[in-house]
Amino acid sequence: MEHLPFYVAAIFELTVALTIYLFYRATHASKIFLWISLGWVAIQASLGVSGFYYLSKDASPKLPLLVGPPIALIIILFLTTKGKLFIDRLNIAKLTLVHSVAIFVEVVLYFLFVYKYVPKAITFEGSNFDLFSGLTAPVIYYFGFVKKNLSRAILIGWNLICLLLVINASIIAVLSLPNFGVIGAGQPDIALGFFPFILLPGIVVPMVIVSHLASIRILSTQHSSRRADAEKL
Repeated sequence: MEHLPFYVAAIFELTVALTIYLFYRATHASKIFLWISLGWVAIQASLGVSGFYYLSKDASPKLPLLVGPPIALIIILFLTTKGKLFIDRLNIAKLTLVHSVAIFVEVVLYFLFVYKYVPKAITFEGSNFDLFSGLTAPVIYYFGFVKKNLSRAILIGWNLICLLLVINASIIAVLSLPNFGVIGAGQPDIALGFFPFILLPGIVVPMVIVSHLASIRILSTQHSSRRADAEKL
């Protein structure tokens, strides 16, 4: 990616660091989470720099090795007792701030489009509307958790909408890979084969998805618990 300005990669690296930091704060400064995250980044960085994930029409798809472990971890978190305990202890207000990183992600994706590393469809000028999540996250945080003016239904609804948006963006990214070529055949998504951009599906997107799912679970279980307590009375 010799034609790409250095600041594009720098912005994205800072975005990855910000994502990890914000989620780390939401875990009440869990050292286990931090070391696992940093270790995962180090492993993927070494593979990415070596060209392991290089994408082309003829190359065998190796991205499952990148996204598979995070997906497995998400499933474990939400299906096991210890995983649910970890999720339920997260700070939902700080989880909301995690989604503000979408602003920087969308800026980076736009630059990657300009320099012909991703198709237009994956940017905010195309079919990716995840910028909405980034722009509204600070607003939801302020009015929902500082001023406490937003109802639980609004908070759940916002998380559901934004979760669908990030899933939509992920689907577009997959369908625009050279191996698929369904979207952006003339300008496929090859950026995900290079470091540091492999960390978008490798760590940023999984943390964003967990943040949404955890927020929905916490808000829903709080409501169920209060309703159960009221029925006992």
